[in-house]
Amino acid sequence: MQNNPALSRQQAHNPILGVSAMLLSILLFSLMDATVKWLGGTYPTQQIMFFRCFVALIPVSVIIYSRGGFVILKTHQIKMHLLRSLLGISAMGFAFYAFSLMRLADAISILHTAPLIMTTLSVFLLGEKVGVHRWSAIIAGFAGMLIVIRPGEGMLESGSFFMLIAALLIGFTTIIIRHLSAKDDPVCITFYFTVTGIVVSAIGIGIFGWVSPAPGDWFFLIAVGLFGGFAQYLMTLSYRHSEIAVVAPLKFLSIGFGGLLAYFIWAELPDFQSLSGIVIIVASGLYTLHREILRSRLQN
Repeated sequence: MQNNPALSRQQAHNPILGVSAMLLSILLFSLMDATVKWLGGTYPTQQIMFFRCFVALIPVSVIIYSRGGFVILKTHQIKMHLLRSLLGISAMGFAFYAFSLMRLADAISILHTAPLIMTTLSVFLLGEKVGVHRWSAIIAGFAGMLIVIRPGEGMLESGSFFMLIAALLIGFTTIIIRHLSAKDDPVCITFYFTVTGIVVSAIGIGIFGWVSPAPGDWFFLIAVGLFGGFAQYLMTLSYRHSEIAVVAPLKFLSIGFGGLLAYFIWAELPDFQSLSGIVIIVASGLYTLHREILRSRLQN
């Protein structure tokens, strides 16, 4: 019996599953960010990164096994995988360190400028054309980011400078992922990133040291990896079963989820200036996404 491609696509398209997977993914990522912030005052960044990657290798390995085994890891782009992984691990390090210093909602909102940075970089690196509408949204988004990070001498102490570097690196890695995903499976990309993270963070522990976890903290260190690993898989599952136009805007809910967690755990509330910047970042991000989707549909 021959496979029917149209039927396969119809079976794969499941908006309810796609939206549900994205919402759960956002919640798990927010829990991971909050756990990283919780641990950041006690444990060095490289140690938290090690648990994030090492434990995440468990669900990643399960996915690889369910998708046919190691054959899915075959690639002819190993140098690009290494570059993407090193940039991604660097972004993780800067972000994890910044989480320990910043209000959670502020930190997550700065990370959401990564798509704006990616769009800007694509103009100079890929020669893509960006119209006046998207440029306006990008400029507005960067203005919102400046409102949140409050440029000045206190940027290093506040952590906003490190989160800004993380967003910039994520912009670079997103462009590389777009190149890699044209030939390699998302699980393949995730695997090489995770393994590289284990190696780099282990080297960091060897250089800067290890803090013996308290008995109760083992749970939180393991949870960082489980939250991150399953969240990554659920996000991939979401994009597989639903249109990007439907699920991508939901990612901005992470600012709300993060804000609620920060309020109940640390009694953090963004002040008026931060809240204004966050609103501008979300609005510009949603508009940029809208223009990207519209442009993609016109090209197809």
